[in-house]
Amino acid sequence: MSELQKFVFEGLPVRGALVRLDDAWQAMLAARAESGAYPEAVSRTLGELSAAAALMQSNIKFNGALVLQISGDGPVPLMVAEIQSDFRVRATAKVQGEVPEAAGLHQLVNVHDQGRCAITLDPKDRLPGQQPYQGVVPLSNDDGRSFERIGAALEYYMRQSEQLDTCMVLAANGELAAGLLIQRMPVTGQDNLAQQSAVTDEQDRQGGSEDFERIAMLARSLSESELLSLDAETILHRLFWDEPLARMVPSTGQIQPRFACTCSRERVAGMLRNLGQAEVQDILAEQGQIEVDCDFCGAHYHFDPIDAAAVFMPDSHAGGADGAPH
Repeated sequence: MSELQKFVFEGLPVRGALVRLDDAWQAMLAARAESGAYPEAVSRTLGELSAAAALMQSNIKFNGALVLQISGDGPVPLMVAEIQSDFRVRATAKVQGEVPEAAGLHQLVNVHDQGRCAITLDPKDRLPGQQPYQGVVPLSNDDGRSFERIGAALEYYMRQSEQLDTCMVLAANGELAAGLLIQRMPVTGQDNLAQQSAVTDEQDRQGGSEDFERIAMLARSLSESELLSLDAETILHRLFWDEPLARMVPSTGQIQPRFACTCSRERVAGMLRNLGQAEVQDILAEQGQIEVDCDFCGAHYHFDPIDAAAVFMPDSHAGGADGAPH
């Protein structure tokens, strides 16, 4: 069963999380199976993106969806992983060309160095006119070198956009997507750290924590094969047996990560409303009906002329969508 474990290092400005998506990741791949399995390199990278989304959601107090999006001009122009605050997760990728067997991010997405990594926080109860928060960084470092793995791109994002030193170790195969996150916590505002006289102002800045650097070095010693083959207990003991690691005990009934798509007929109807009645009528005139497939779970939605007319009735209400009409 998929699991997420959070922990801190007592008295140190460092926190962490470990996620293992097995049944959740297998369900995401199975949902894709009807339209064709992903190439291995795409599956691996999308699995890493899914694990990273779970790790990042675990460290924020936010009621809504966290969306990781990698986009560019390669044979895989788009990858998306979305996770809700209750850890319902889903992911998809668009494949439009030949994918080299061992391709990294550069060959998959960032062929001409125009790729972008976007992180979006979309509140569940958005106020009228309120826009989701979004941060965007390029898929290359300050020297213009393209990142080859999702973890490196997200570490760069956290340093540039959030000023937080971050270490992220990710791996995925056809059975499991897993990740380990180590992150420096700002001392200011943290009651359990602000009183620690050993933590100086110099350490409370990006790149200033020797504790983070030491623990991150231990985390980076974890190989992909170990991350994919060892259970969480073994991984944490092997890496941090000599560190003051304290588990954050999950509350009773806490939900673990699981695959669940948020698509619905109502959301697809909302997409049609956003297209506008004139454009919907043009599609109906050309095709006689509207067919929409969800890119995340493969669900199929059919709208004939009567269904489409009902969408624009005054009492019709709907939200966003996950697919495109065809």
